[in-house]
Amino acid sequence: MEAKKQALLWAGICLLIVLPALDTAFAAPKTGLLITVTTGNQKIVDEDIPGARQAAVTDALERAVVNAFSHTVSPRVFASHLGFLYGRLLDAARDYVVTYRVLGAVDHQDTYLVGVESKINLELLEQALTEAGILNVGTDMPMILFLIAEQTPKDLLPRYWWGNNPEPYKSHAETRIIEIMKDNRFKIAGMGPQRPDTRFYDIRFPSIYDADAAVDLAEKVNADMVVIGRASAAESANRMGDEKIFDAVIKLTAYDAGSGQQVVTCENTAAAKSDPDQEGDIRAIEKAADLAAMELAEKLDRYWSGHLRKESHFDVEITGDGFLPRFIALKKRLAEIGEIQNMQPKEIGSDRAVMELVYKGSPSHFADSIMLKTFEGFGIEVGAVTDDIVKIRFIDEDRIMMPADVPAADTVDEENIAE
Repeated sequence: MEAKKQALLWAGICLLIVLPALDTAFAAPKTGLLITVTTGNQKIVDEDIPGARQAAVTDALERAVVNAFSHTVSPRVFASHLGFLYGRLLDAARDYVVTYRVLGAVDHQDTYLVGVESKINLELLEQALTEAGILNVGTDMPMILFLIAEQTPKDLLPRYWWGNNPEPYKSHAETRIIEIMKDNRFKIAGMGPQRPDTRFYDIRFPSIYDADAAVDLAEKVNADMVVIGRASAAESANRMGDEKIFDAVIKLTAYDAGSGQQVVTCENTAAAKSDPDQEGDIRAIEKAADLAAMELAEKLDRYWSGHLRKESHFDVEITGDGFLPRFIALKKRLAEIGEIQNMQPKEIGSDRAVMELVYKGSPSHFADSIMLKTFEGFGIEVGAVTDDIVKIRFIDEDRIMMPADVPAADTVDEENIAE
């Protein structure tokens, strides 16, 4: 009788889990969140039910992150980065969980079982995958490196993390600006502990606002643009009764890392008084940062859209083992890229080809686009990327798990090669 009761309880929790999963798994991708339902389990040791419950919830959240990872990348990329998944992502699984709720729980045969609905931050996950070189999160928006110095009334000099004699600090302006830029689909380079060390790259800043050095650093971290700025706050001459008012100003200048040219400038001001939760100078800086970020996002979006619309003429050199069948597969993928306006063969051999492209965008943008494509049985490596040529080489992926129902390409229709 007891066994039957436990079976009924478990059937109930399964029903509770499966029904919501049909509607909510992989939901709401446009919001940057993945809503998914997963199960978790943990053996109960020494009648420690609270401990088992917590461990089971953790297990369920880790499975949610696995779902998010598989949702974000192709099966091939997923299979080839299991080490990153288990060695990096799952160790910090809760960092990617926005909220979760336990749908049901049951003690079954000395094992605690839970069903959990969780919301996973896809943008944060994609950022981690991008910084690890696993994913290029779209190619329609640029990667930006921010160098924003900050000075409050307590600081004798502006504080910064790059250049000569940097010091650790939290930039309130940079934090707010980056949050808003990410909400507008911009990609961010060098965040948090991943900030690039200028000494490692042997880049010297004559001043912390030196544009040439900033562009050099942006190129080293594969950023498309760099934004140099200064945020400052000072006590205002105005008062609100006995309360002090603080004025803040933020000045930003954006440079194209490819050309080194200045493309956008912004200057925004704001004022604020202190409240019980925050000092007035910080509130003023954050208010000015909100205005600066909105203006910057609008101007950079306009600039980048125009930048991508410019046509480029360049060659694509393709080499590698198993050339002919892989070349045919690559041509099919190239046909899926809408920005390619024209593609003509210049040279085609048994182990090498050169294609002439007319492309709506830059060669580096094309390289990003082709790196997002996946292939059956092989991969590609992008070598040199210049204004005149992009070099692609076929590489073997012996460790990739292949689906059992995908037939191997044993034959080659050589008539299709030059089409």
